[in-house]
Amino acid sequence: MQEHVQFTQKEVNRDLLYGVTNTIRWWPGLTIFLLVVFLAGAGAFGYMLNKGVGVTGLNRPVMWGFFMTNFVFWIGISHAGIMISAILRLTQAEWRRPITRAAEVLTVFSLTAALMAAPLVHVGRPWRAALWVFPYDFARGVWPNIRSPFIWDPSAVMTYLTASSLFVFVALLPDLAVIRDRSTGIAQKVYGLLCLGWRGTPRQWKLQAIAGILLSALVLPVFVSVHSIVSWDFAVNIGVEGWHSTIFAPYFIIGAIHSGVSAVAMIMALMVWLWKLDKYIRPDHFDAIGRLLIIVATTWFFFFFLEWVFALYTLEAPEIALRELQVFQHPYVWLFLIFLLTAYFIPVPVWLFKNARRKVWVMFWTTVLVNVGMWLERFLIIIPGLARKTPFTFDWGTYHPSLIEILMVAGTFAWVALGMLLFSRVFPLVPLFDIKEGMVVRDEVKIGRATVPATVRE
Repeated sequence: MQEHVQFTQKEVNRDLLYGVTNTIRWWPGLTIFLLVVFLAGAGAFGYMLNKGVGVTGLNRPVMWGFFMTNFVFWIGISHAGIMISAILRLTQAEWRRPITRAAEVLTVFSLTAALMAAPLVHVGRPWRAALWVFPYDFARGVWPNIRSPFIWDPSAVMTYLTASSLFVFVALLPDLAVIRDRSTGIAQKVYGLLCLGWRGTPRQWKLQAIAGILLSALVLPVFVSVHSIVSWDFAVNIGVEGWHSTIFAPYFIIGAIHSGVSAVAMIMALMVWLWKLDKYIRPDHFDAIGRLLIIVATTWFFFFFLEWVFALYTLEAPEIALRELQVFQHPYVWLFLIFLLTAYFIPVPVWLFKNARRKVWVMFWTTVLVNVGMWLERFLIIIPGLARKTPFTFDWGTYHPSLIEILMVAGTFAWVALGMLLFSRVFPLVPLFDIKEGMVVRDEVKIGRATVPATVRE
């Protein structure tokens, strides 16, 4: 990183703990607003439980709508933490340091939002969802269909959530000890309990470093499997054109990385604007994540292109009819056009320019566009395919989301934002120990006549 600025440990503690030790002016108002939106979504969910799924726009044959679109979207966003924290930690990318925790926390709250928007709501009686995982009747031998990815989903998502939560907690231990030492009264006791007796001994630092590396390596297979299983929710369905592509697993994974890393760049911009962390999140960091996004977005677009090639190469009439529905018929034609422009053709050409990548507002709005496009991508995969599910034209249907669904989807977005705000009030959003370690290992070396920044490693 060319724009590295050296700070003392006292300055790092003061700057990064400001949001924990002080109430920022805008924090209460924004928190109350998000809480109201979340409660509206929770109220809509309660109304649906009381009245049944008939209050939604779901119908036959479109039995999946906003709920499943939102589920896939949030599972995709949750890949942000693993991509930024685990993979970049293993590759020892220095620019990851200020953003790892925000990415990991975004992962945790995105997974909980996905569980709120999960297929559970489609059964109408979510308390019966336990029958998907556990036998209905041991004596009569009634077992769930273990060949269905809907059985694998709970296991994969809960494993991912457990690993991500451990990731956040292990990285928090040194920072919790710092807050403990700066607190008094009940707060000191609570932070002292949470930090598990951390004293900063060499043995504790060694174990903490090893735990971070092991979690990074062990969570990668889960990272791959979770969205693969989500893709199989669609790929194994019978009779739905457009869902039987053999590249669905890697296609969904790279799409999840595209939306997840974009969400992290968006959070970085908000951290600069709202928390005034511009001393730690520099234009170099936006430049680095912008270059990463170019690679990820182009790889995703290649898989998107392959999906269409595989679909049209066979010249099967139902498959071609589905693609015509997606691209040429109202209202999908406009959604498809917006999806292509926002997910790739607007942001990627902008990111090719270094000056654009280094501007906070440019990266913020382009990454917002990416996630608008990626949400529409999931919508266009699910709805048009189901609208043409049966060969009988009188069973073809369309889908119009009801107010109940819109409120529940808005509630999940408010939940993630509210979770991030509450977390930032109790814990630092930027890892103190990671920033301090970066200060220690930084140096300047002379190469010829030039003096360049370097990282010193053992």
